[in-house]
Amino acid sequence: MIILGIDTSCDDTGIGIIRGGQVLANVVASQTALHEAFGGVMPEQASREHLNVIDTVCKDALNQAGVTLAEVDVVAATHGPGLVGALLVGLNYGRALAWGRGIPFVPIHHLEGHIAASNAQPPFLCLIASGGHTSLFDVPSWGHYLELGKSRDDAAGEAFDKVARLLGLGYPGGPALSKLAQQGDVHAYPFTPPLRQQTGFDFSFSGLKTAVATLLKKTPDASPADVAASFERTVVDSLIKVSTRALKHTGRTRLVVAGGVAANRVLRERLDVLADDLKIEIAVPPLNLTTDNGAMIALAAWHRLEQGLEPASTTMLDTMQLDTMQVDAVPYLPLENTSATS
Repeated sequence: MIILGIDTSCDDTGIGIIRGGQVLANVVASQTALHEAFGGVMPEQASREHLNVIDTVCKDALNQAGVTLAEVDVVAATHGPGLVGALLVGLNYGRALAWGRGIPFVPIHHLEGHIAASNAQPPFLCLIASGGHTSLFDVPSWGHYLELGKSRDDAAGEAFDKVARLLGLGYPGGPALSKLAQQGDVHAYPFTPPLRQQTGFDFSFSGLKTAVATLLKKTPDASPADVAASFERTVVDSLIKVSTRALKHTGRTRLVVAGGVAANRVLRERLDVLADDLKIEIAVPPLNLTTDNGAMIALAAWHRLEQGLEPASTTMLDTMQLDTMQVDAVPYLPLENTSATS
């Protein structure tokens, strides 16, 4: 089964193609240069750029995969959460492809795509840390997701970008801040750990961002590298501490870490230590699957079809197609227990 997946939830136009769970193509058109002047994503501009490039991205993905559109068996696209205008571009493009070909269309939750990106097998605990989301899910099986905790304010990647802006590093700031942090002292500024008294599994990074802003205002000659290193250490400490608490609570022996922050060097190093300390397995997607992309959406669709439907059953797939063609874009969409036919 060949599945074409589309993600236009924010500012990257991603189309990926998989066959039997193996990624054949993963093409992403970045809008970083477009939004850099604004210091963040401009929703209207993002939607227009998706419209401009999505057809080219699709053709490039087909060429990279070495398949034709006539060979695609299923189309999947993100229907939420995300910027509603951006979501509508990919969702409608995917529905049009499926409708024109007379093949099934599978709407996918964006976070389910991130969970599927590592291709790990449940049961596992999943930490999603990206620019828009920081959440912990217990995943006993595909299609069943229990959110244990989430950020009460800024997502981890969002905090990276905001602090990078405070340090004059531009947009997107996460990679630039991490690079600068390599030159700094992680203990130079002992920021207070977020939610240090909690016994649950939530995150919070807005207060940490404010602490950095206050430090820079009171100490204008503070070393940017030291500030970056101390901030990065505190964020990673929080992600590791909460994940460790959740692993012990659930008894899971596998931790999946997904989202753009999963590419962070310090976090990956700490995950290796965590794996040794707790004798658990850590699964992190390849770097090109950590940020938003279409391949992860195709993988999520494949897992759902594999779990709930026989791929060879044309009747069941056709029924699914009729139901899912009516699904609309939803900007705020919780990830809850879902079956392959929902």
